[in-house]
Amino acid sequence: MTTLEVLRTGPLALLEDLGRPGLAHVGVTRSGAADRRAHRLANRLVVNPDDRATVEITLGGFAARVHGGDVDIAVTGADTDPAVAGMPFGTNSIHHARDGDVISLGAPHTGLRSYLAVRGGIAVAPVLGSRSYDVMSAIGPRPLRAGDLLPVGEHTENYPELDQAPVAAIVDGLLELRVVPGPRDDWFAEPDALVHTDWVATDRSDRVGMRLAGRPLAYRWPDRQLPSEGATRGAIQVPPNGQPVILGPDHPVTGGYPVIGVLTDADADTVAQIRPGQTVRLHWTAPRIAAAGPAGW
Repeated sequence: MTTLEVLRTGPLALLEDLGRPGLAHVGVTRSGAADRRAHRLANRLVVNPDDRATVEITLGGFAARVHGGDVDIAVTGADTDPAVAGMPFGTNSIHHARDGDVISLGAPHTGLRSYLAVRGGIAVAPVLGSRSYDVMSAIGPRPLRAGDLLPVGEHTENYPELDQAPVAAIVDGLLELRVVPGPRDDWFAEPDALVHTDWVATDRSDRVGMRLAGRPLAYRWPDRQLPSEGATRGAIQVPPNGQPVILGPDHPVTGGYPVIGVLTDADADTVAQIRPGQTVRLHWTAPRIAAAGPAGW
């Protein structure tokens, strides 16, 4: 069997696929790749189905040795100067690695997370139907460690037809995100302050959520309590300190903080590449309906 032997993990290396949908009723969130676009692209470059597991690598520093046969690989997402046997190859392209070669990723120039796909996928045992690791619940294959052997799955007879995919560079400055208003924007004294503030992504961020810092948002009714409601990826919750939190793939199933808006699905992937210290500006995607009174009682 062909395997990848993990030599270095960098700050964090996880196995991720497209998650485990349909289990929220038993308290299990979907999880899955933080940047689904980059994950899907990596799989497509090596002719895998979209749901094959990739290695999600945060801030680079990953290395693995190929054992038991040759493999075709692709690295997408943050540009980490990927190399095979010391020879660099392009991000968003495919490359052939021979038995004994070392695949390595450096520190990313921009962005936060990279995705390593192998033709055939990483074929560890699934947990609740997925090979994704959820950092909040610790469900799924544990974070990778040096010495781990990752089995490579069976691949189709189809062979990659593209050498490289044209992908726009990851933005490393001011980033603009689109937000659908509500469902609880009426809980705020000035909901439009969300889109009139330049927010800064803090280092108190992970796959559960990204915390923003800026001028605090004030509740319209400070003494009211909101019953817990279902949570979703990309929802912007605002705790009592007024500093928004954008929920990520490993978000809790429910939450009691009011949600002032929800990112578009595409921009929920963009969040996965935002670094601490980066400035974020939000925009409504549709007109916000002003609250006429104490709605939601």
